[in-house]
Amino acid sequence: LGFSGVDQSRMVREFSGGWRVRLNVARALMCPSDLLLLDEPTNHLDLDAVIWLEDWLRAYPGTLLLISHDRDFLDNVVEHIAHIEHRRITLYTGNYAQFERTRAERLSQQQAAHDRQQREIAHIRSYVERFRAQATKARQAQSRLKALARMEIIAAAEADSPFSFSIPAPERCPDPLLVLKGAATGYDGKAVLSGVDLSLTPGTRLGVLGRNGAGKSTLLRLIAGEAPCLAGERIEAKYLACGYFVQHQLEKLRANESPLEHLQRLEPQTREQELRDFIGGFDFRGDDARRAVATFSGGERTRLALALLVRQRPNLLILDEPTNHLDLLMRDALTRALQDYPGALVVISHDRYLLRAVTDEFLLVADGRARPFDGDLDDYRTWLARTDPGADMEPADDPAHGAAARREQKRAEAERRNALHRARRPLEQRIKKIEAELDRLHAEQQAVQGEIADPALYAGEKKARLQAILARDAEIKARLAEVEGEWLTLGEEIEALG
Repeated sequence: LGFSGVDQSRMVREFSGGWRVRLNVARALMCPSDLLLLDEPTNHLDLDAVIWLEDWLRAYPGTLLLISHDRDFLDNVVEHIAHIEHRRITLYTGNYAQFERTRAERLSQQQAAHDRQQREIAHIRSYVERFRAQATKARQAQSRLKALARMEIIAAAEADSPFSFSIPAPERCPDPLLVLKGAATGYDGKAVLSGVDLSLTPGTRLGVLGRNGAGKSTLLRLIAGEAPCLAGERIEAKYLACGYFVQHQLEKLRANESPLEHLQRLEPQTREQELRDFIGGFDFRGDDARRAVATFSGGERTRLALALLVRQRPNLLILDEPTNHLDLLMRDALTRALQDYPGALVVISHDRYLLRAVTDEFLLVADGRARPFDGDLDDYRTWLARTDPGADMEPADDPAHGAAARREQKRAEAERRNALHRARRPLEQRIKKIEAELDRLHAEQQAVQGEIADPALYAGEKKARLQAILARDAEIKARLAEVEGEWLTLGEEIEALG
């Protein structure tokens, strides 16, 4: 998890909050267990530690329950997704990618079911309105009203993200923006990196890779102008505007001020509604735009820091782990915004989905140097394995994890689902045919009644046509009553099946 030999003899009080999180992860993994609960274990890990943790968890013999907003991590570790929405939990089989596909299908089916139910409600109300006044039909009409009252309304499908923002285009984009020639940088006059050659131009999409402690963040500080150039040259364009995001910036937010007040400090002349519209894209809407930062979660603080950063229209964005504390919807929104950003981007992230989506090339920081990495993230995993200085740590084995029992339970549940599907399928197919006939009959009835309402039909020479139209109208009404009765019966049979 990145603790060097020297680190292992230091006092815990000397570590930052992020490193204490790592220590807690290590303590949880070291404890022999048959149930492991992890809440965002990757938030303060570097990519190499995330990859190591993935391998460890895949070999863990017990039951694992984890919360994570890292798509690749979920895809590589879990076999089920428990999705919480509208105060309900739905269990999906498969990893996160399979969950997304299955949920998209379910949302499509839910919308279709919603539309179908609305048609059903319209059919019931139509029947009741036609027959509730007839003594012979009043009882049936009341029965249908009761069925309508018992009906569980299917909501329309909703999958909208609360986040909708773009990064404002820079006012100027000189080319090149920044050049490093044989640059060296470090701390207290001691070089951590040397011989760095780099040219950043508008449109550059650079991901920085390397083991923990190799100097990745130090390189970003040099690019941002916050670390000294101890040797070589750092040449920046006249109109360079850096936007630099790093986690400790969250501590610089004013605890007693709101997101809106932070923006008004930046742009005192801008109309409040324009600032509200912008901050609303980061899901600070209504009263939340006026809420004090002191009450914010880590994710809300990160969103605000990113909003303030991009509002200043940088032409060079430097992001050091920007997705810590962000949920999946915000990560998706940030990814889309970065894809459309016209300036240069340099990013360190343990979120491989973000790296794949927004970067075109990689820089590997290792052995005091920063060199282009000719490969993708799978190649980087191979490089890590080949250069791993330590032995692999295996999870504590505990046979009491009930794998055989879980397999048997899954098999029984699958059999029950298949039996229910076989019983419901012919009924559902018949209902589809009936609904199609109902739609056709209603359309024909509307056309017939439109013709009946035409005064010209009652001219003497059209008597035969009038009689034919009236007869057809009576036939349609009779057929509608018959078909609606069958439709209601089938619905009750499906409801009884569950």
